[in-house]
Amino acid sequence: MASLKIVLAYSSRVLSTLKKQTNFVYIKRTFLLSRVPLFRRADGRFVNFGRKSSSTAVGAEKGEDSFLKWFLLLIPATTFGLGTWQVKRRQWKMQLIDDLTKLTNAEPIPLPLDPQELNNLEYRRVRVRGQYDHSQELYILPRSPVDPEKEAREAGQLSSSGETGANVITPFHCTDLGITILVNRGYVPRQKIRPETRMKGQVEGEVELVGVVRLTEIRKPFVPNNDVERNRWHYRDLEAMSSVTGAEPVFIDADFGSTIPGGPIGGQTRVTLRNEHMQYIVTWYGLCAATSYMWYAKFIKRIKV
Repeated sequence: MASLKIVLAYSSRVLSTLKKQTNFVYIKRTFLLSRVPLFRRADGRFVNFGRKSSSTAVGAEKGEDSFLKWFLLLIPATTFGLGTWQVKRRQWKMQLIDDLTKLTNAEPIPLPLDPQELNNLEYRRVRVRGQYDHSQELYILPRSPVDPEKEAREAGQLSSSGETGANVITPFHCTDLGITILVNRGYVPRQKIRPETRMKGQVEGEVELVGVVRLTEIRKPFVPNNDVERNRWHYRDLEAMSSVTGAEPVFIDADFGSTIPGGPIGGQTRVTLRNEHMQYIVTWYGLCAATSYMWYAKFIKRIKV
């Protein structure tokens, strides 16, 4: 609502300034034209050019007011258009969230080996079988635990649970495919990042795993660079992670069912996208209503704004 107050104040200031300038032009013309002397015509009568030009000035003033009247109507028209555009954007975003939710809850399929096919399967559930290599764990941090229901309620809000830790990324050798991939086993609190603090959760032997395919990330503004030497990763760089561990650039988020007591908490896939469109809708339509009333009051009802 702060943006609404700013626009209202600015619109009022523009109207006041333009009104003062118009009055100034009118007064200046009237003053100058009143100084014009009378001239004698051939028939002996005098012509007062000042009065005639004064009428012209009044007509010019009316023309300026008419132009200003229709020009300022662009403000409510533009804000109405922006509000309508945000309505359509919100519908698109809600459909996208629904599609991603369906993907992450679909029946898992076998992990394909074709990289091109894999690139089209982000957020798709897959099934693999193999064993972990805990000696080459990677840590993406800082991270907070995923709570899908809470994030759906707070979509678009700048909020934080206050709890931070890391996601544990572990190489996983797929015995049925003969390749090693990277698996995000899940979230651990800060005091449990070191493997020796959660030995009960270090799964040994062959296991079957269901996870969600994730692709590489591009570093966002203000996100620190990955510190490979200190094993502190801030975003998902599959090429660099594969180079360090010797795994293929294939990455999946293990689902919640993979959680072992004392180990990382699975199901750390965030599918809730930021959805701030309702706030924008209220702002733009509010500005449209406010500026429409100001235009009506100024040019139709002739109320002093």
